[in-house]
Formats: sequence, structure tokens, C-alpha cells
Amino acid sequence: MNSKVYINGRFLTQNITGVQRFALEICKELIKLRDDVVFLVPSSFNERFAPQGFNIEIVGKKDGLYWEQVELPRFLNKHGAPLLISLCNRAPLFYQNNILVLHDITFIRYPESFSRAFLVLYKFLVPKLIKKAKKVLTVSDFSRREIADYYKVNYENIDIIYNAVSDQFFPANKEHGGYFLAVSSDVYNKNFERLILAFNQLTNSSRVKLKVVGRAGVMTNKYSNNANIEFVGRVCDDELIKLYQNAIAFIFPSIYEGFGIPPLEAQACGCPVLSSDVTAMPEVLAESVYYFNPLDINDITQKIAHIETNDQLRNELIQKGFNNVKRFSWNSSAKKLVDIYNSIR
Repeated sequence: MNSKVYINGRFLTQNITGVQRFALEICKELIKLRDDVVFLVPSSFNERFAPQGFNIEIVGKKDGLYWEQVELPRFLNKHGAPLLISLCNRAPLFYQNNILVLHDITFIRYPESFSRAFLVLYKFLVPKLIKKAKKVLTVSDFSRREIADYYKVNYENIDIIYNAVSDQFFPANKEHGGYFLAVSSDVYNKNFERLILAFNQLTNSSRVKLKVVGRAGVMTNKYSNNANIEFVGRVCDDELIKLYQNAIAFIFPSIYEGFGIPPLEAQACGCPVLSSDVTAMPEVLAESVYYFNPLDINDITQKIAHIETNDQLRNELIQKGFNNVKRFSWNSSAKKLVDIYNSIR
């Protein structure tokens, strides 16, 4: 029997979003717990960018979907068909010895957030992957219920591996930033248009700005000439941390999340958080944030205006945020993954 722990390492060739962040941070802890972890990656992977301590093995000659669905399972079958861990929603369809992490079903609930090609692929793949996987994992109880209800699978058969925040996100002495911060890709379920409209109502009488970090999209083009909104684009972690540390507050307006890492990152950096009150957010954030109705523009405006002028509220939320972050640990999540792996293997 093959004694190695094989990880589907395609995420190491992708831009970092919440899903890839989960995979990367879990794996950093996983290699501290075991010395037999191997990351299988396509030939397009640049080994100069391999995370420290990762045992990388290049498989095949292609990349992308073909690599994941053809070359990766071919390699595994030639090496005794070992158990594979796929951490980012997808896995080889015709390889059954697989642990699958499905983060959420946003593509079902809010298809407007995705391209037609993406939707066709995921609607075809995901139900089959769920049926064939040795184990399905997800990142919150909210997502567990969503997956169980929609795909008619046993709720008890899905385990939760929570996200967390890495130690690189930490508080610092605040400079006077004079801005609110939002972090996410510009897609429909992230609800940025309502946030922008709410912020514009506020800034008629305020000089503060809203800085938006993340991949550009429709809203970026539509509101690019708005003097109150600054679209920062993608930034490295060091820049992101500084933005969190110096913001008046972080705003998370999403209408659908399987977990939502950015509010925890903000809290770890000592930034008070305003958040939507739907889907996984009450589970993840509990009583540590200032909630608003993400569909009510006036409510968003009122909450932003209140927190801007209320030092006591911001300080209370900062302390509650520090306590909330302590509930989650990449190390604990990695240990749970190892336990699940051992129970199946």
C-alpha cells in the first residue's frame, strides 16, 4: 500500500481567493503533522514559487481541466490508486478514492456570479463527485446543510473543516487611514453594487473613501469614475494587512458565503467589522460584528454612518473580533483532516 498522502495541487497554479487560501493554509499545517505529504501539480507549475517545505511532484505534460481529469488520475492509478485529497471544489471524476472539499454551492444559488462555461462544468461535475467521493467535507454548518439539502445526501455524512486566519494577519498601531475597506472579487453574490450605492448616500456629507480590494469586474467599470470609491485591484498579503490595520472599519456585504475569510482577517488585524447577516456569517462571526441587512441599502448606509462616528462601538468590536478569531485554527483544522484521512485510509 502506498504510504504517501497525495494532495491535488492544482490550486498552487491558481490565483489566491478564499478557496485557494483554505487549501494553502491547511497544507502548511498538514506538513507539520506528517512528513509524507506530496503535492501533485501540473507541468505549468513554477517550482521557484513552491511554498517552503512542500514536497512537489510534477505530473503529466498538460494543465487545467485536462490535467485534473486525465493526467492526474492516470498517475494515481499507476501508483496503486492511493487516497487523494482535493481541497478546492473539484477532483478527478473517474477516480473514486478521493476526499472532496466542497466549499459552498454559490453556483447553484447565485448563477449570475459565474460564466456559462463554469456553470455547465460545475453542474455536471459536482453531483457526480459528491456521489463518488469517499468523503465530502465543507467549511461551515451552513454549507453542510446547503449541500445536504440540495443534493439529497445525508447531513451526518458531511464533515466540517473550518477556515481560519494565519499568523501573518496581526494588529498594529493605526495610522489615520480615513477609509472603509471591502475585500472580494467583483461578482454578483458579493453584493458590491448595494454597498457602493449605500456608501454614496453616506459620502454626500463625508470625506471618507471606500477602498475595494479584489479582482475587477462589472462594478469596477460602472463606478470607476466615482470619487468616493477607490478600486485597488489585487494586492499582496503585506499590502492587504496594512489596509486592514488602518481602515476605519471593514465592510462585508455578501449575500451568499460558505464561510467568508476576509472578516476574520480584518478582525485579526484589529479592524472592526460590519457584515451582512445572512448565510454563514452569523455562524462564523457570532456576536463580534455590527450586522446589517445586505438587501437594504438604507440599513447599510445607517450602519456605516453609525460606526464611523462611534469610537466606543469600534473599540468594542475590535475586542470582540480578537476573541472571535481565536475560535478558529488552521492547525486544528489540519488535525481534523488528518483524522478523517486516517479513518478512511
